[in-house]
Amino acid sequence: MSQTHVLDHDWLVDSGKYRAKIVKHSDIETSLENGLIRRTFRISPNVATVAIDNLMTGESMLRAVKPEAVVEIDGRIWNVGGLTGQPNQAFLRPDWLNAMKSEPDAFQIAGVEVGEPEAPFGWKHARHAGNTVWPPKGVALGFRFTNPALPGILITVRYEMYNDMPIMLKQLKISNRSTKAIRLNSFKSEQLALVEVQSEVDAFSNWTMPNIDAFSDFSFNGMTAVGASKVIHWVADPTYGTQVNYELKTPCVLESSPPLGPDITIAPSADFESHRTYELIHDSSDRERKTLGIRRLFRTFAPWSTENPIMLHLTTTDPVKAKIAIDQAADVGFEMVIFSFGSGLDAEDVSDANIAKYKAFAEYAHLKGLQIGCYSLLASRHIDDANDAINPKTGKPGGMIFGYSPCLLSQWGIDYFRHIKTFLEKTGFDLLEHDGSYPGDPCASTTHPGHEGLADSQWKQWKKISDFYAWCRERGIFLNVPDWYVLTGSNKTGMGYRETNWSLPRDQQPIHARQNMFDGTWLKAPSMGWMFVPLTEYQGGGAAATIEPLKDHLQVYEQHMSSAFGFGVQACYRGPRLYDSPETRTMVIKWVTWFKKHRDILESDLIHVRRADGRHLDVALHVNSRLNEKAMAVVFNPTDHPITEELTLPMYYTGLTSSVNVLDESEGKTKAAILDREFRIKLKVTVHAAGVRSFTMTH
Repeated sequence: MSQTHVLDHDWLVDSGKYRAKIVKHSDIETSLENGLIRRTFRISPNVATVAIDNLMTGESMLRAVKPEAVVEIDGRIWNVGGLTGQPNQAFLRPDWLNAMKSEPDAFQIAGVEVGEPEAPFGWKHARHAGNTVWPPKGVALGFRFTNPALPGILITVRYEMYNDMPIMLKQLKISNRSTKAIRLNSFKSEQLALVEVQSEVDAFSNWTMPNIDAFSDFSFNGMTAVGASKVIHWVADPTYGTQVNYELKTPCVLESSPPLGPDITIAPSADFESHRTYELIHDSSDRERKTLGIRRLFRTFAPWSTENPIMLHLTTTDPVKAKIAIDQAADVGFEMVIFSFGSGLDAEDVSDANIAKYKAFAEYAHLKGLQIGCYSLLASRHIDDANDAINPKTGKPGGMIFGYSPCLLSQWGIDYFRHIKTFLEKTGFDLLEHDGSYPGDPCASTTHPGHEGLADSQWKQWKKISDFYAWCRERGIFLNVPDWYVLTGSNKTGMGYRETNWSLPRDQQPIHARQNMFDGTWLKAPSMGWMFVPLTEYQGGGAAATIEPLKDHLQVYEQHMSSAFGFGVQACYRGPRLYDSPETRTMVIKWVTWFKKHRDILESDLIHVRRADGRHLDVALHVNSRLNEKAMAVVFNPTDHPITEELTLPMYYTGLTSSVNVLDESEGKTKAAILDREFRIKLKVTVHAAGVRSFTMTH
């Protein structure tokens, strides 16, 4: 596992051991620390980060002082905080700090704020969630800055540090208390000159970065936190003249800044808040351990992503068929019904007749104990030349990320969000599946009412959709969004699959699904991604790819259901019904009941033991040291014959150190297993053809 931490307690296993606090070391030095990490500030002659310490490993991560932020206001660049005069950027001696000066033109410290973490928006708890703490517990420290050259402009740089996690937040706020408007052209809310972990003399591209990951709510056009990241950049430091790289291009500065703009006008008495940057410091290079930390981050700062309702994607709005499907969903224990794409629902239609039709469906579903929702397509569509995003390269619509796309701040875009809000409010719907969410297209139009031109178009469109998602979150409206808007309020995105694979022969689909879930849960908790079960034909494939009639393909239907539930993942069961015979109904109820019985452990983190390969047993191993059920192993046989294998299962993250009781759920027998020096157990398993077995581990 290549752990190197030197502390007595592991933050990924033990809770309640590390409390965040603000420590005053002297009149000119203070720190944010929680026993896992520490960020130290000099506050005289100006504020500067002078140390970032990884207390889990004893590593000093900072090599040089940079400004706490950089802003471009009315075309001029200003540093915020920072110190000058460091003689060598490769390391920072304590005695150098006393001789370093404040840059005369920089924003200077004007005050300090102390408090607690703040929620960027509210969260109405409307369904079961694995984490209900919001906002996270910890401490906050803010530094206020002013500059006599810009009277009335107050800049606050805010930090938060949290209990039991090596994570800190950084955010910038600009308040205009002057008598005239200012324009914020661009900004950098974070600059960390970190110790490089790789030195290359020659030109190089495949750099290994310092052991810190940063994430932001300014993310889109991706289904993982890494793929959707837009403001986190590793850049070279030309002031670091003693680095080994001959061209001074070692990427050793972590920056957080928007790729375009924001080019925002801040009116008198108005405030601007930047995106939020979360920094996670690791104590290991082990992939599982690092991604467990990332999964913990998103469970903490997007706890609504632990909501994981069992959902039917209904393909019809015919009143008779829809009510039958709602009845079936309630009967077997499903929790949500979505009028899916292609069902005929139009959430942009806010006519009295359309509202009345779907309000009646909502009332009927609610009487049955179900939540109900709808699908709407946003960005991946063509409206018209007046309302589409204008490509800055051509000056015309088209050529955007998904071809044509409306500008969210055109008149159509403004009306769209108003209509969707009206529909959700008046129908009482509980869910929105928001397809084609804003992917980051800039817009060069100068006539759209919601933005001025190209430079402010990306920031303002992101803000438009983020505010809408926050509005949904505050009302308990569940959000399925095939994009990474998790930190701005969306509940779930795709786990990661190729849609055309659902047109493959049906017996291949569950193996693909387990591969996709195995891969997807490196960066997502099980509740954060949806899978897909094509009860009816989807993306072609004909009868060979289709599960309907369900009773005729019951084994494949059960493989889909056991695979998704076994990974703790909810699938989009897409079709007009959930069962078509008593046998089908019995099978569905069996797996829904099993999932709900073990829901807490199944929705816990996955440890990646063995990926499905179509030849051997594959395994979903869930662990949670905070539960009575410390682990559950769900073992699948993808072949047409029985397989017996001895599996090696890692138990470290269960918190158990010597032995574990293993309950074979199919036989109802429990036996003790001894952990070896690597915290592993051996488990001999026989699984019948195309079958599945589960084993629960307790103290």
